[in-house]
Amino acid sequence: MTVTASAYNSLPEQTNSEPRTAAWGDKLKPGMKAIAVSDDLLREGLTHGTEVRIKGLKGRYVVLDKMHPRWERKIDIYMGEDLDAALQWGVRKVQITWVLAENEP
Repeated sequence: MTVTASAYNSLPEQTNSEPRTAAWGDKLKPGMKAIAVSDDLLREGLTHGTEVRIKGLKGRYVVLDKMHPRWERKIDIYMGEDLDAALQWGVRKVQITWVLAENEP
């Protein structure tokens, strides 16, 4: 699936007063391979804990956060506190893949 990908950091000005606490209560730490997803992607199976591959990036990323409801077909890649890395990433289109858990329809 092709989605728009931006990047975010554990900084209060980008999130809230608890920038390391994700939507489901997970604690984010620099170095984690985590993403936030838009609500429409949640409905397509990218639920909490789903492992995702992002073409062009190494490893698997885990859905640990949700984005503001205004976004559609979008992911946000967690980049710890490295603001320069997030700015350098910018916004781009990427291909993602994931595997549904065995108990999913």
